[in-house]
Amino acid sequence: MLRRILWLLTAFPAAALLITLAVANRHSVRLVLDPFRPETPVLSIVMPFYGFLFGALLIGVLIGGAATWLSQGRWRRVARVRAVEAKRWRSEADRLMRERDAEVSARNKALAAPDKRNAA
Repeated sequence: MLRRILWLLTAFPAAALLITLAVANRHSVRLVLDPFRPETPVLSIVMPFYGFLFGALLIGVLIGGAATWLSQGRWRRVARVRAVEAKRWRSEADRLMRERDAEVSARNKALAAPDKRNAA
């Protein structure tokens, strides 16, 4: 519950800031993608300025997420290897417990059998 409250306390001011930014920067801007002839561009995009700002923010988030994901690859690999090892050791422990239980029950049967003969 506290986590949700903190999220709301940060999300609402951020949303208000972004809406204010979009309203204040709604005039159209041309982005020229032709560095050799900027006066007569072959490629250009005309959008509201906040579109460029939000686009840059989105691209930054995507690039940052991809960089983080790629940099954590070695830890994911180590976790995979350790999970396989843990599964192998767990199965080994289960096998040893089954063998021990079978041995204990065989010993109990062997010890219990002479008692029944003597009692009869």
